[in-house]
Amino acid sequence: MLGEIGNISMGSASTALSTIINRMVNITTPRVSITSLGEMKKEFDVPIISVEVEYIEGLIGANLLLIKITDAIVIADLMMGGDGTRKADTLSEIEISAVSEAMNQMIGSSATSLSQMLNMPINISPPYASVWDEKNNKLSEKISEDDDIVKISFRLTIDALVDSEIMLLLPIQTAKMIINKLTGTEENTVEEQKQIFDNEANVENYFIDTNTNAQQVEYTPHEYNKPQNNVQKAEFAPLTPIATNEVKNIDLILDVPLEISVVLGRTKKTIKDILELSVGSLVELDKLTEEPVEILVNGKKVALGEVVVIDENFGVRITSIVSNTERVKSLQGK
Repeated sequence: MLGEIGNISMGSASTALSTIINRMVNITTPRVSITSLGEMKKEFDVPIISVEVEYIEGLIGANLLLIKITDAIVIADLMMGGDGTRKADTLSEIEISAVSEAMNQMIGSSATSLSQMLNMPINISPPYASVWDEKNNKLSEKISEDDDIVKISFRLTIDALVDSEIMLLLPIQTAKMIINKLTGTEENTVEEQKQIFDNEANVENYFIDTNTNAQQVEYTPHEYNKPQNNVQKAEFAPLTPIATNEVKNIDLILDVPLEISVVLGRTKKTIKDILELSVGSLVELDKLTEEPVEILVNGKKVALGEVVVIDENFGVRITSIVSNTERVKSLQGK
């Protein structure tokens, strides 16, 4: 049953990621197992990026989402307007900020989906993102390394760029609470809980449905309104329509910093001309004196304007601007 819940929750998270990077995101039915953070740290290849939240209403416990640094590099490149093929071993601070925001949206969407399944309000703390690059560092602030946890692993593919695994980690008590609320069963007493969780085999039998068939669920930027697999009798609220003059989910990436530059003009010169340049040389541009200059964001034109002087600095007054949709397409390199 927990696998089914994870499938729906991470399906919603996959939709959020697909919307952010405008690529097809594909996930498979999760694999559920019982482990501990201490054991997982022995298997990890560092660095990885983690986002942790704590449930502050509806549930008790924490939730940890992990993604490999190689996959994070692809996601960051797509968010910054690249094609996802950039080769690198590390992320810049700007890229870490971008990936953390994407993961924040994923884990937030997952919590919203879980709230809809359980038909109850669920609120989480602000997500805490970090890069785990040392195996002797703490992986979680809320989950002890010695405590048993439920690990839900998903195969994640993004077009032909990523074919990897992401992981969702939950304390056992949190996972058990989710199942009890979904099935409507009463909470076990402390003694009953201790009997269940003293034996790891019993724990795995409680959470893992070995008869669940693996099914593949695909999400694309144009398909995120489609219904997901049904779980029990959960009812889903309809998505709020978005006005045609608004950019869908643009608020997901509002905190990502972008570089703005102004192009006064361009020209072409031969190598001979370049070598002959000296102090005092004049270079004629392809712009007339009253012609507007181009305003670029991350190298993509988003507006036109005229040069002005503000105090002792140059500035640009915007005279025309492209539509929101065209601006987003430009930033995505479309």
